[in-house]
Amino acid sequence: MSEHNGHRHKYNKKLGGKSFLILPIIFCFGILLIMFAAVSATLGPVGSAAGIVFSDAEKNYSTEYNNIFVPVKEDESVDTVTGKDGKPAIKADTVVYPGYGVRFGEISIPDCKVKCPLFMGDDDISLKNGAGVYYGSFIPGYGGTILIAGHNNTFFNGLKNAKAGQEITIRTSYGNYKYKISKTEIKDSLDTSAYDLSADYENLVLYTCYPFDEVGLTSKRLFVYADLTDGIQIEKN
Repeated sequence: MSEHNGHRHKYNKKLGGKSFLILPIIFCFGILLIMFAAVSATLGPVGSAAGIVFSDAEKNYSTEYNNIFVPVKEDESVDTVTGKDGKPAIKADTVVYPGYGVRFGEISIPDCKVKCPLFMGDDDISLKNGAGVYYGSFIPGYGGTILIAGHNNTFFNGLKNAKAGQEITIRTSYGNYKYKISKTEIKDSLDTSAYDLSADYENLVLYTCYPFDEVGLTSKRLFVYADLTDGIQIEKN
């Protein structure tokens, strides 16, 4: 009886020693799993962003936008009504206002060898593929300020040759508009007095980083100002 009890005591002692080692290991393993899940959730988006930034393959923006631009020929007429000022006006309900990131036209300045697609918005996709209208401004024909951005080392590089008197043409699906450059100015990138978004007349302002031989964002901007010379305005409702 005492021998049997002695063996049982020895067996329990061995079991207790194993438990003392196994339980802490299980506990630590569980803590590590929890920490791994938390860290993965946090670093997942960062890793994805890093993959985009440091990827060897250049991101292709060329197929990531909608295009509603259907050119209107120079001699082609559009549906018009008589505006409040007695002049012909494009029927408002025939104009499809472009959404953000949508190509809706084309801008060209022959004397500067500038010709590129025109987008609504100035995000990466728009400026990788052409020039972009600042979303807080207007599109041609609405009778307000049209503020357009473009990169100085790509589509707007030719603005370095911009001079007063040169003609700018913007073609859209609802009509064609022409502007004449009045002046160019170099201003600070944060100078909001460089344009007036509340103007009650149609005017065009193009801008790009300055100087032209620098890559990336700079502290200066070249502004090109132009006045409307031809184009039917959109009906004011």
